[in-house]
Amino acid sequence: MSTALAVLAALALFVSGCGAGGTGARDEGPAHSDSVAGAAAATPSAAPSRTPDAVDAVRLVKDDPKVSPEVKHELKPCVADEYPVDVSYGNLTGGSADDVVVNVLTCGDAVGVGSYVYREQDGSYQNVFKAEEPPVYAEIDRGDLVVTKQVYEKGDPVSSPSGENVITYRWTSGRFDEEYRTHNDYGKVVGDTPTPEPAS
Repeated sequence: MSTALAVLAALALFVSGCGAGGTGARDEGPAHSDSVAGAAAATPSAAPSRTPDAVDAVRLVKDDPKVSPEVKHELKPCVADEYPVDVSYGNLTGGSADDVVVNVLTCGDAVGVGSYVYREQDGSYQNVFKAEEPPVYAEIDRGDLVVTKQVYEKGDPVSSPSGENVITYRWTSGRFDEEYRTHNDYGKVVGDTPTPEPAS
């Protein structure tokens, strides 16, 4: 009798323990693109990278001789000391520290006026990529640099571009080489998606 009670108690404990766990892996929610990118980029042969302390992106851009005077002129506080910059960190170049991607935007409508990648070298950050043809925006996707440039046809208002070019770059032999280029026309039928083609 005592054995039967012990088995029932153990079974009840097991069931309640399972119930407390909720829905398993779904409790964590969907994977963010950043975590997926980190998992995809990490390979046994790759050098380990570390995320640097927060970088002063505004100072980085303003002190960079490769950044155009026009972009530097746009880089001013929108409100108080809040600058229109987006900053992200990730392993793009295989260095010992994560690279820094900086997008400079306009204050009014958040249009990207410049995108830059900085790589740590000998304790300082060096500009290894820039795109300054607005509207432009750069981001990290699975270890690659993806740059989106909106396309305007004659008569398009700033708020309504006709489409976009999405260009994927990969770090090869000390520089970013174009891998793929996709053009998307806005206003097309859903599902009419172009296929990426290798860069020529």
